[in-house]
Amino acid sequence: QVQLVESGGGLVQAGGSLRLSCAASGLTFSMYGMGWFRQASGKEREIVGAISKDGSSTYYADSVKGRFTISRDNTKNTVSLQMNSLKPADTAVYYCAAVRRLLLDSIVTKPINYNYWGQGTQVTVSS
Repeated sequence: QVQLVESGGGLVQAGGSLRLSCAASGLTFSMYGMGWFRQASGKEREIVGAISKDGSSTYYADSVKGRFTISRDNTKNTVSLQMNSLKPADTAVYYCAAVRRLLLDSIVTKPINYNYWGQGTQVTVSS
């Protein structure tokens, strides 16, 4: 059974930082691109960032560029999202997702293309 388990969410004041982590099991981690998505109340799920299988390529939504950093550790089967200079607009449930890339390692940004999802972790940024 493939499992993705997020941790690190919580309540933080505007301008603060949080680091989210996602632990993967039940899959060959290095064969999957990884992404972080978020969904605010009443809004559609949107991509936050994504990273290729070997970590050489990354993608960020314009709204978080320069503030968030995605990284992965293929020796520990983990992917992280460092979030700095947080704003109230960042408040959402954050999801970790994995997309199988057996041959290619191009960045995937569409939620429908991802194969596995975590259950999410709440991030709340107070003003």
